[in-house]
Amino acid sequence: MSGYLNYRLTGEFRDSSASQVGYLPYDYKRQAWARKRNFKWRLMPIRPEQLPQLIAPGEIVGALTVAAAGHLGLPAGLPVLAAASDKACEVLGSGAMSPDTACLSYGTTATVNTTNPRYVEPIRFIPPYPAAIPGHYSTEVMIYRGYWMVSWFKREFGLHERLLAEQRGIAPEQLFDELVDSVGAGSMGLMLQPYWSPGVRQPGPEAKGTIIGFGDVHTRAHLYRAMLEGLAYALREGKERIERRNGQKIQRLRVAGGGAQSDAAMQLTADIFGLPAERPHTCETSGLGAAITAMVGLGIHPDFPTAVAKMTRVGAVFHPDPASQALYQQLYSEVYLKIYPQLESLYKTIRRITGYPR
Repeated sequence: MSGYLNYRLTGEFRDSSASQVGYLPYDYKRQAWARKRNFKWRLMPIRPEQLPQLIAPGEIVGALTVAAAGHLGLPAGLPVLAAASDKACEVLGSGAMSPDTACLSYGTTATVNTTNPRYVEPIRFIPPYPAAIPGHYSTEVMIYRGYWMVSWFKREFGLHERLLAEQRGIAPEQLFDELVDSVGAGSMGLMLQPYWSPGVRQPGPEAKGTIIGFGDVHTRAHLYRAMLEGLAYALREGKERIERRNGQKIQRLRVAGGGAQSDAAMQLTADIFGLPAERPHTCETSGLGAAITAMVGLGIHPDFPTAVAKMTRVGAVFHPDPASQALYQQLYSEVYLKIYPQLESLYKTIRRITGYPR
């Protein structure tokens, strides 16, 4: 865990309270190790003295030791500051600081997050993890495979683009935008649900990826566009779940991660969500979020709102196209939202018959 890395850097066994994602025995509501009588201590043979001292994002972990400084080529005594998990830093670096602003992450795992001062479970019994702002929470819904699907498509169907990109000295993903732009909104009725890796509760562990609506008019380009549309549909569904749980509408949309560098993906996101899709000025929003916590911790900026205002800005903005938005709204409400409920029992039957792995 990151606490051990901090120990090697500073000699102090400390860690950020906002780096504890998926760990037990952590109390997500209190953002501290669980109290002595909490049942979590009985789930594994861990004692309190084996765990690092937790400090808030922006606090100083310690000073860089001479040995660590020699390995890194940095001055000994340099302060090491607590930050947060990669996603929490990405949300902060995107400028999403309140429940009315959502950050979509188009990374290997695609997510939709809001920052909230209240503890709100986006899915019951799935806790929000600590935000990079002390005392705040990140309400997250994730699509586990997410933009990994782009790599999957590139491997399975993108030989032409890979060879052409190698000749031109560019990334194959640049050519995939041409595939998206060659097909109209809605992929001529080809619909994809991106559960290439199922969820824990929503969807359940029996869920599988689905593509419906194939016809002889469809090509690789339709499949690729349907894949990006399916991811956006799934994240919109997650956004609406977060809105219901937070009791607040999302008014702004920031889109980060490697997939956000695609103009085609940004435009169809704006069309499917019905909101302007704002791309941060840098693709390195996770690193920027960590830098923001450091600037606040060192007193260079007095607080997080000031640091975010000074250190982040919106780059390109993609506005919904009215005709595409209307088409996507029909496909989302009348088709996409009905796919999983109608196929759930069939997924369970597939598992029973074939022994499909959990």
